[in-house]
Amino acid sequence: MLTKTLVFALLSVESAWACTGTISALTDVAAAVACTIVNVNSFTVPAGQSFTLNLLAGTTVNILGDITFGEKQWGGPLFSITGSNVTFNGNGHTFNGNGQFYWDGKGSSSGATTKPRVSYQGQTSGTFSNLVVLNSPAQVFSVDNAAPLTISGVTIDDSLGDQANSLSAGKPAGANTDGFDVGNQAPLTVTGWCHRQNQDDCIAINSGTSITFTGNHCSGGHGISIGSIDTGDVVSNVTISNNIVSSGANGLRIKTIATATNASVSDVTYSGNTVSGVTGFGLLIDQSYPSTLGTPGSGVIISGINFVGTNAFTIPAGVTPVAVNCGSGSCQGTWNWAGLKVSGGSADEINYAGITGFSESD
Repeated sequence: MLTKTLVFALLSVESAWACTGTISALTDVAAAVACTIVNVNSFTVPAGQSFTLNLLAGTTVNILGDITFGEKQWGGPLFSITGSNVTFNGNGHTFNGNGQFYWDGKGSSSGATTKPRVSYQGQTSGTFSNLVVLNSPAQVFSVDNAAPLTISGVTIDDSLGDQANSLSAGKPAGANTDGFDVGNQAPLTVTGWCHRQNQDDCIAINSGTSITFTGNHCSGGHGISIGSIDTGDVVSNVTISNNIVSSGANGLRIKTIATATNASVSDVTYSGNTVSGVTGFGLLIDQSYPSTLGTPGSGVIISGINFVGTNAFTIPAGVTPVAVNCGSGSCQGTWNWAGLKVSGGSADEINYAGITGFSESD
């Protein structure tokens, strides 16, 4: 026979599973997240406060209106979400971070204004889809979870940050608006024609394994990056495929900190990517970060960097198509670059002899 306590517990679990919570203000959050269906209507998050969803396992979140974040200098995050096997449906609605209030051309670390460092801070598994992030103050997505997550159909529009303002001394006002910063994630897929117009890395994979970035569009920033890799960071089994980088400083990049030790980047496959309109490098593999093509460190082992299929770079005159700056003994093995085709640009700068199948005259 069931005890009254057990019956009550079972009924409580069933009630939570069955109910639908509705959020139209931050004051609604605590009650809504006790349900496994959460509907979010349009509202404004008060300045200096975070929209935080700590969700039950298996929750579905439906965004049913645009969310606007109030303006205040503080550290953020604007939005955070935790939960396992979560289904997040943005339904094409917008999270507006009002970045114009914060932008000063100096980013998140040394600017005149204190900026919320991330618009989205996530430790979830499941799916996250169909959201527009508009005018993020600084970094947009910080993804850090050890369970499978697929992000699809997400647009990051920080195009207004390309313009100068009264604080940016003639430079683009937006800075450090990284699209996706990835750490300790396994596995992660970012796909579905995610589009980013920003002023920093389209994606920066700082650590993690089994990461796929495929079928996306990057423009205006620093390109598709692995790193910067610091001491103890490990990145492995990465697929970067069928993406378009149409403008910005770089196309594809691997950057390791010159002083880093006990770290590695391995088994990275590039396939079907196109790069055009860049101003710095088509491909940059550099072990001297934060300087560019400076004295490289040797404490990060890089191996298994391969180009398959056709990766087509169309490089403007005067721009370096490919630069590889390895430390002593830190780039290892044979790298097959038969799938990298380059046209235009100036001379390549490559100091690693283990690359096969690629001709600098392609």
